Amino acid sequence: MLADNDRRAQLREELATLTTEAVVPDRGDLETLPTAELVRQMNTEDALVPRVVAGAVESIADAVDRIVERMQRGGRLIYVGAGTAGRIGILDASECPPTFGTDPSLVVGVIAGGTQAITTAVENSEDDLDAAAGELAALGIRAADSVVGISASGRTPYVVGALRYARGRGALTISVASNPSSPIAELADVPIDVVVGPEFIAGSTRLKAGTAQKLVVNMLSTLTMVRLGKTYRGVMVDLQATNEKLKARSERAVIWATGATPDEARAALDAADGSVKLAILLHAAGTDRRTGEAAIAAAGGRLSVALARLRRSGDRDRDRDRDRDRD
Repeated sequence: MLADNDRRAQLREELATLTTEAVVPDRGDLETLPTAELVRQMNTEDALVPRVVAGAVESIADAVDRIVERMQRGGRLIYVGAGTAGRIGILDASECPPTFGTDPSLVVGVIAGGTQAITTAVENSEDDLDAAAGELAALGIRAADSVVGISASGRTPYVVGALRYARGRGALTISVASNPSSPIAELADVPIDVVVGPEFIAGSTRLKAGTAQKLVVNMLSTLTMVRLGKTYRGVMVDLQATNEKLKARSERAVIWATGATPDEARAALDAADGSVKLAILLHAAGTDRRTGEAAIAAAGGRLSVALARLRRSGDRDRDRDRDRDRD
């Protein structure tokens, strides 16, 4: 019992140093305010978050470039967190396959407490310094992988253990924390600090810290996919059309990108087995499927590059035909 009390005393001292745990004195009357005023005050606090994230642009860009380079070598993007932070990582990972047509193993979320913790709090799991190492070992972490440790406090033992293990395996380590000079930042090749200040409700880091984490991981995954050619002129071209809404979205994408009629868009998608990227190429370049697939593969999946190359090739062919006709 004495050891537990000593440990809690130490934790109280640690928490007292964290901005995310600070109590704002002028909020003592929250319970007495009208609801509309509560909404205004909370919205004012939330509005601070994008400005804080904007201050981390260079670090986020550095992380994206490094993740892309590793993915091009067969690496994966792996989020690790506990509680809200873990759920945000899992949410982002789960949305990559339908949005960008990626294999579910490419972007992965790991949460303290396992799958149960996605919907139910498993609070003591975040204190296990060694558990994440076991999870990452099971995933076969290697040097080409990128591991993102997410923790509002920046000191969560589970996340500390994950980054320490990933670093030992030679993987890229990235931290996302809402307190400066954190333990996870010290373990990160790319520390991303989004210090949002005291929460609207003291210590409730699902609020501003959670919003900042969501904005950052949105950028990490989305911009990585942009760099890997998963979009074209701001449109999802590798999405998986698994329902009627997504099929309609696929048709709209082909129509928007090429000026095709709805019938032409459907025909192109049928010829491309539903691939928006290939359908755009087939219609825009007027080529056959085999040539289109080869062009996309040669361009590393980047549709803009494949289109430009096919158009240049077509121009050369036309010039050659014209010269031959003159002769």
